[in-house]
Amino acid sequence: MSALALYWHNKGKNVCGYDRTPSEITEKLTDLGIEVIFTDDFEQVPSDWETENTLVVYTPAIPTDNQIFTGFKNRNFTLIKRAQLLGEVSKNTKCLAVAGTHGKTTTSSILAHLLIQSEVSVTAFLGGIAENYHSNFVDNGSEYTVLEADEFDRSFLQLQPYIAGITSMDADHLDIYGDATEVTNAFKDFAHLVADKTHLLHQKGLPLGGKSVAVEDEADYAAINVRMINGHYHFDLKTPQGIIPDFIFKLPGKHNLFNATMALGMALISGSPQHKLAGALERFQGVQRRFTYRIDKPNLVLIDDYAHHPEEINAVYQAVSEKYPEDSKLVIFQPHLFSRTRDFGEAFAESLSHFDEIALLEIYPAREKPLPGISSQWLLNQINHPYKQLISKPDLAECIKNSSCRVVIMMGAGDIGVEIERVTKELTV
Repeated sequence: MSALALYWHNKGKNVCGYDRTPSEITEKLTDLGIEVIFTDDFEQVPSDWETENTLVVYTPAIPTDNQIFTGFKNRNFTLIKRAQLLGEVSKNTKCLAVAGTHGKTTTSSILAHLLIQSEVSVTAFLGGIAENYHSNFVDNGSEYTVLEADEFDRSFLQLQPYIAGITSMDADHLDIYGDATEVTNAFKDFAHLVADKTHLLHQKGLPLGGKSVAVEDEADYAAINVRMINGHYHFDLKTPQGIIPDFIFKLPGKHNLFNATMALGMALISGSPQHKLAGALERFQGVQRRFTYRIDKPNLVLIDDYAHHPEEINAVYQAVSEKYPEDSKLVIFQPHLFSRTRDFGEAFAESLSHFDEIALLEIYPAREKPLPGISSQWLLNQINHPYKQLISKPDLAECIKNSSCRVVIMMGAGDIGVEIERVTKELTV
C-alpha cells in the first residue's frame, strides 16, 4: 500500500493513509508530506474531501468493521482494492507479475533490481523494502511494471501479466479458499492469464504448463553446478537457449537461490542484456525482514525474518543451518492469524521443533477476531520439544540473554518486526 502511496504522491496527487501502528515506513511517508492516520476514527479524515474527486484504495487485510473503511463506504466514496488499482496502473505497460505462496517479495525485488541494473525502463511495486533502494517503490521508467501478484482473496486475477513467475503453490489462506484444491484452481486461473506460455515460469512440479524452474534439478531454467564459496552461492544458469556461467548470489538459503533463478529467467524473457545479469545479481543486497541481520557479533547473531508459514520456517531453518552448522539456534516466533495457526498447527509444531530452543509470542490477529481454543499456548502444547516456552513482548531481550544459543531468529509477519527494533537496541547498549 505504501508503494502505491509513493506512486500517486510522485504524480502530484494528495495522498493520505491509515495504518494500525507507526513504523519506519510510515515515518518516511510523513516526511514526504503524506499524512498517515493511526486512530481508527472517521473523524480523523479531512472534512473537505469530496466523493467525486477522492479514490479510496484498500487492502483486503483491513477488517470489515474498520471505522474509516465503513465511513467511506457509508458516504458513497469510490472504493477499490489494491490489486484492482495495480491492475489499472500496469495495464498499459508490460506487467511482470510474481505470484506464489512464498517468495514473492524477494523474487520481485531481485527481478526489479536486475532490470534497473540492466538499464531497462521499469516501475516496481514491492512487498518489502529493497536494501539497494531503501524503498518498496522504484520508478525507473514505464515500459515494464514489476509487482507481486497476491493470491489472497484471488486478488491476482485482477492483473494482466505479460510475464509471470509462480514460485510456490502451497495451501494458505484457507479461511478464504476453504481447501488446498481451491488454492490450486486459483493459481491455474492466474496462469491462464498469461497469453504466451513461454512467458510463464513456475516451480518445477506444479501443474501449470509453461516453463519450469529449479535448483540443482532438471528444469527449463535451473541453477546448476552450485557451490558455496566464502559463504556465497556460486552457480551457472541453465536456460532453454544454453548455459550462462559464473553467477554469484549472496543471500543465504536454497529458497533464495531458487527465487534468484526465477528472477533471472523472467529478466531474460523480458530482454534484459544477458551480459549484465551476473554483475547485477552479485550486487543485490536483499530485502528487509528477509533473513536480515540485526546483530552479527562473535557472541550473538540476531536474524529478522518475515516467515509466517510452516514451509517458510523450514526454508529459514535450512538457510541458518547451512550458514551456522555448528551453532545452536533459538527461534522466537509470532504466529500470524488465528485461522492460519489452527489450519497448520501440526505443521507449525513440526517446523519449529527443528530448532534447539523455541519461544512463542501470542498470536498476531491482524484482521481476525480470536477463535475459541486457538492460542499460542495451544500451539506450544503440540510441540514435542524439551526447550520451549511462551513469552511476552517485554521479555524478549531477557529471553535472548538467558538462552545458551548463539544464533537467534525472530520471525513472523506481525508486529514482531517492530519489536525487534527495540530488542536490538536493548541488546547492543
